[in-house]
Amino acid sequence: MTEQEQLRAVQQNRWSIDYIENPSEDIQLAAVQQNRWAIEYLKNSSEAVQLAAVQQNGHAIIYLKNPSEAVQLAAVQQDRSAIKYIQNPSEAVQLAAVQQNGYAIQYIKNPSEAIQLAAVQQNGWAIGYLKNPSEAVQLAAVQQYGRAIYYIKNPSETVQLAAVQQNGSTICYIKNPSDTVRTWTALFQ
Repeated sequence: MTEQEQLRAVQQNRWSIDYIENPSEDIQLAAVQQNRWAIEYLKNSSEAVQLAAVQQNGHAIIYLKNPSEAVQLAAVQQDRSAIKYIQNPSEAVQLAAVQQNGYAIQYIKNPSEAIQLAAVQQNGWAIGYLKNPSEAVQLAAVQQYGRAIYYIKNPSETVQLAAVQQNGSTICYIKNPSDTVRTWTALFQ
């Protein structure tokens, strides 16, 4: 089968790539542009082909073995939840995912404090996915969204105060507000 015939085949039938032995990079690119899931049927795809696939759908990364950091970044930029399919993502990939959407933190095992901070700065509610966040992370979360204090067990007075300063009605989410927090809320609400 000539390359032109292969090209027509993948353009007409999105699954035909599975039947083409050793397709060229051009044919592979045409296949993933026609069908983002075609990457599943490609062995030894180039980085350009992998990028084309994940730029259409970040979840296509599930079919790639050892994708480059550039491919990983493209996948999480297309869909932040694609990070759940990446084994041992680099700090840069983790950061790209949480900067796009803080909730991506739920797919990261043992995120560093820097990643935690980036996640809660993007979306304060992301703190709900963190175990034992530091006071700095707690503070960043309530400064972004005061009601994030709902997910913080035993917040310090500093965190409580930052939460009510961001949103006075947040006091209702604090189990034992300090006297300073009560006073501040009474004065400034």
